[in-house]
Amino acid sequence: MAGAWTRLGLIAGGGDLPVHVAEAAHAEGRLGTVVALTGFADPARFDGAHARGLGEVGGVMKDLAQARCDAVCFAGIVRRPDLSRIKPDLKGLSVLPGLIAAAARGDDALLRAVIGVFEAEGLAVVGADEIAGELTARAGFLGARRPDGAQRSDALRALHVAAVIGAEDVGQGAVVCDGLVLAVEAQEGTDAMLSRVGDLPETLRGVSHKRRGVLAKRPKPGQERRVDLPVIGVSTIAAAARAGLAGIAAPAGGALILGAEAVARAADEAGLFVWIVGDEAGRDG
Repeated sequence: MAGAWTRLGLIAGGGDLPVHVAEAAHAEGRLGTVVALTGFADPARFDGAHARGLGEVGGVMKDLAQARCDAVCFAGIVRRPDLSRIKPDLKGLSVLPGLIAAAARGDDALLRAVIGVFEAEGLAVVGADEIAGELTARAGFLGARRPDGAQRSDALRALHVAAVIGAEDVGQGAVVCDGLVLAVEAQEGTDAMLSRVGDLPETLRGVSHKRRGVLAKRPKPGQERRVDLPVIGVSTIAAAARAGLAGIAAPAGGALILGAEAVARAADEAGLFVWIVGDEAGRDG
């Protein structure tokens, strides 16, 4: 792990990514504390975690200070909240108007505003890929399967579409089958998008015995990369398989792979390819 900071406070959302980050920071002797966000993260998955609501900004800062943290990492799934329903503490009251104003400008503006709150307290904000660099997607294939010509074309088109919607701060994913865009990701998240694909007529999509179509995930162009890099894990493979897809694509350096060996094994068992695309992915992300 690079960086001049010494002790990390992990702000954990849902999913497996925060667990990987906590383990990597602990292995380096630099994990100060974990704050598990109520409604998203399970505190029992971390040793001695604090449970805090989204509005408890002062409480979070207290937890970080008591653990002598000089850096913070945001990792895991946190769906956009209804800011009007958040119950803030005193510190939260002071920053909430700015967050509400930022939220009106889009997800990336909101994330940048959240980062600004912590940087104003003198904390370095570091990305999950800096702490657990082994998770960063590297060019090549995970698993034994390789895309044919049509599937490669679908993968590259899906990556392009994801870049286009990302430029408008819409989402980070898209599904293309035989050149046709079947779905783009918005606020619902990847699994819900793939569920929609699975509900489409079989004439438009693949099925388990004849897989077609590709899911692409990539960062939004110009997004704050210290927060919210796309993640591919075993659950992503399972969701893509249920949707009848032939494979998954992401740009090298533009996604986190939660357990490369496990992902490769799951892809092989499901009959999918996982292609981490190099220069062919373009420079949009």
